[in-house]
Amino acid sequence: MKVGFIGLGNVGSKLAGSLLRNGFDVMVRDLNQDFVNSFVSRGASAADSPKEMASACDMIITCLPSPAACSAVMENADGVLAGLSAGKIWLEMSTTDESEVRRIGALVKAKGAAPIDCPVSGGCHRADTGNISIFAGCSREAFERALPVLTTLGRRVLHTGDLGTASKLKVVTNYLATANLISLAEALTACKVMDLDMNVTYEAIKASSGNSFVHETESQVTLNGSREINFTVDLVLKDVGLFNTLTKREGMNLDLAPLIVDIFQQAQDNYGPREKSPNIIRRYEEPMGVKVLGNGFPGDLLDDEPEEPGYEVKIPGRQDY
Repeated sequence: MKVGFIGLGNVGSKLAGSLLRNGFDVMVRDLNQDFVNSFVSRGASAADSPKEMASACDMIITCLPSPAACSAVMENADGVLAGLSAGKIWLEMSTTDESEVRRIGALVKAKGAAPIDCPVSGGCHRADTGNISIFAGCSREAFERALPVLTTLGRRVLHTGDLGTASKLKVVTNYLATANLISLAEALTACKVMDLDMNVTYEAIKASSGNSFVHETESQVTLNGSREINFTVDLVLKDVGLFNTLTKREGMNLDLAPLIVDIFQQAQDNYGPREKSPNIIRRYEEPMGVKVLGNGFPGDLLDDEPEEPGYEVKIPGRQDY
């Protein structure tokens, strides 16, 4: 199977790298020619346009920063849809609006191809090792066709239901992670102000009911001072905004979600859109005149689990296996 990959940013480059590392025939495209050249030097081919890629490949993967970017790549005159034909698969791996993925999915189906929304979760460090989790929203037939690629890209692969369900679940999980990031920023700063040892604080939270994936990962780079997780304030604002919009569309009036959107909007205004997302802690550090740091924490997140073959996560009681 020849796989085309559009979008070689922080996450996309790691995912495409897993395909290349595991022997897939990979064609790439990105607006940054240096990113493309890096992949070509390792054995990938390059496409001059999304249309060319769609014509040449059996599966086309998009991993882009916004719904608008994906729409342009898919629908422009030289876009993916212009080169798509029956029997091919489109994998949308961006974090996007479920209504938009369903709209474009209908255009993909009209070409006789299969659309799948399959966002990832678990961080760039796990995308780099092929150990990230993947949600896939699509027909069962399309899921089974795509599964050999999905289990190369990630370790835990969950078929979430129809097209769009994966994107809904992805923005839910990103919302939860963001709420946890803000609460950790408040808690860690409070511990610093109370003159608690920050290494002891980290271990206390880790050993307690307050522990979480976000604490075990992002708190470490926060306490190092690098605050580097390859994710920025503008991307957080996009994701929590998608969740807030989705719930409003369903007629919900939430308490916490609008507040989180406001907090990150203020962070973008104050610190700039490309500020590292864990530096939301500046909101609490700076008024108190403190810097929340520990000793011996890593500056970058590394996945300490070896790369292993992926597998489908089975849902108890499900009838379509």
